Amino acid sequence: MPIIAVSPEVSIAYEGFGDPADPAVLLVMGFGAQMLAWDEDLCRALADRGRYVIRYDNRDCGLSTKFDDQPVDMAEFVAAVSSGDLPAALAMVPYRLTDMADDGLGLLTALGIERAHVVGASMGGMIAQTMALSAPDRVLTLTSMMSSTGESEYGQPSAEAQAVLFGPKPSDRAGYVAAAERELVWASKRYGDAAALRRLAGDSYDRAYYPAGTGRQLGAMILSGSRADALRALHVPTLVIHGLDDTLIDPSGGRRTADLIPGAELLLIPDMGHDRPRALWPQLVDALVRHTR
Repeated sequence: MPIIAVSPEVSIAYEGFGDPADPAVLLVMGFGAQMLAWDEDLCRALADRGRYVIRYDNRDCGLSTKFDDQPVDMAEFVAAVSSGDLPAALAMVPYRLTDMADDGLGLLTALGIERAHVVGASMGGMIAQTMALSAPDRVLTLTSMMSSTGESEYGQPSAEAQAVLFGPKPSDRAGYVAAAERELVWASKRYGDAAALRRLAGDSYDRAYYPAGTGRQLGAMILSGSRADALRALHVPTLVIHGLDDTLIDPSGGRRTADLIPGAELLLIPDMGHDRPRALWPQLVDALVRHTR
């Protein structure tokens, strides 16, 4: 799998599907998840419809650059944010979503791609929004999937989903894989697939088990703040996709995103949670192909 320098400090692992001569679609993954969470079969399905699909590992995840020299204790960070001690929280985290957005744009530059369709899921949606805000001339279209605007009033998780997200995970492979089933709390109620969650967890563990990066990614997400004012002035064609079963980022996050961005299309999908069930891939691929024409 190629790894390419996108700045003097960061190298990014990526994979391409399809013909590089086709319109480029950059897939941006979410909090703590490797590029594997963009299922290879889904990438190929989109490539088969005439798109050059690129998935990649965010910094501090997978095979991309790790910031080991700047450790963040997640419990201490959450405590600082919860108590309102923002100076302490800010001092803990070495980067923001703008830096992660620059990684994605830097990857396009390194690949010789001037402009691309950008699709982000969850935290990846926040990164994709930030890419469109910082470099609208390079983003042909934006798709913000199961994401939100950085405003605390919207897109909040249920108590059960938050407990799973921030709960400790076993460090041994068998325990880590078994614990993946807890994520059914935010999956599609109809199509939630425990076996698929375990399989992804096992593949991710074997490829690059790296829990240390999650504290820094969480800090980047929380401390980057609201994008509401900037999104009101965004003039990039935008599709917002959100599952109505999502309990990790409530659908209000998607609705708010679509309300703020001028001309944005909102696609609310029944039977989809904070996941991309295989049964819904035809609908998702059709929507992405329409939007990225």
